[in-house]
Amino acid sequence: MNAVKKWLFRLLVLPLLLGTLAAGGVVWWVNAPMTLNLPAGAKLVDLRIAPGTPAQRVVRDAVAAGVAEPVWLLQLGLRLSGQGHLIQAGSYEIKPDDSPLKLLEKLVQGDQALRSVTLVEGWTFVQVRRALQNAEHLTPDSQPMDAEKIMATIGRSGQHPEGRFFPDTYVYPKHSSDLDVLRQAAGAMDKKLAQAWAQRQPNLPLKSPDEALILASIVEKETGLSSDRAQVSGVFSNRLRIGMRLQTDPTVAYGAGPGFDGRLRRIHLTTDTPYNTYTRAGLPPTPIAMPGWASLLAAVQPAQTPALYFVARGDGSSHFSATLDQHNQAVRRYILNKP
Repeated sequence: MNAVKKWLFRLLVLPLLLGTLAAGGVVWWVNAPMTLNLPAGAKLVDLRIAPGTPAQRVVRDAVAAGVAEPVWLLQLGLRLSGQGHLIQAGSYEIKPDDSPLKLLEKLVQGDQALRSVTLVEGWTFVQVRRALQNAEHLTPDSQPMDAEKIMATIGRSGQHPEGRFFPDTYVYPKHSSDLDVLRQAAGAMDKKLAQAWAQRQPNLPLKSPDEALILASIVEKETGLSSDRAQVSGVFSNRLRIGMRLQTDPTVAYGAGPGFDGRLRRIHLTTDTPYNTYTRAGLPPTPIAMPGWASLLAAVQPAQTPALYFVARGDGSSHFSATLDQHNQAVRRYILNKP
């Protein structure tokens, strides 16, 4: 009888105990921090998953990247989870306190490692390219390209790049292409420009959203004071209506090219270029910088003012005048420091 009991124990109870212990071990393992092989100075493992990568290949890639867990065990856990088909492509960070379960949750939820880059109001396209080149973990695919090639690659063949990207902070997964950021910023400017144009005043001296974008870029460069933007736009709108030249220094500086040192001289004002609004009437051929939302709105909602002139006061604000005599007096006061 004792022999029968021992046989039954071995047959029924022992496997159950072993199974319980094994299950407990699996539960512990999937929740325990994984061992990582980190190079000197590294604090995490970078894992990049290309679209269409099979789940079992993802496991092997994770181990190759630095996850020091047995491939077979990770693959077993993945199969038991039943979620391998839900893994999303992207760029992920595996940290020392991540467990197999936490890693799987990241991959299934698409919890990618994100970075950001800020494009500032008033920047030129040259400055935008420099910012993208210096952005953290952003692949510089655009760097070998000229401006024309970049615009064609992001689906905007024939469009000048200046002013075509909305200034904002853009978030991207690690190792994204800088071309993706440019596409996003260009799309954002399209939407903002359309929104502004839809709110335009009647009888504007502007024929199209593109002309509004050009004027907005000039307003952006002429003043950083919010309260002056609509007034500055009002002056330029008045001049456009009567065919008076805009005579705005930022367009001249832009037209002087990359060698311009920041100091406008008489030679700059008298040398004709497509952007010299002292020698040419109307708007320049393209924007001269990236306008923000406030400048876009000011361009299509100019202040109703008699002013045709303005001059910087030296404190960031401007003095506006309706006549040349009043303007000359303001120049004497604020520029020449004469009473």
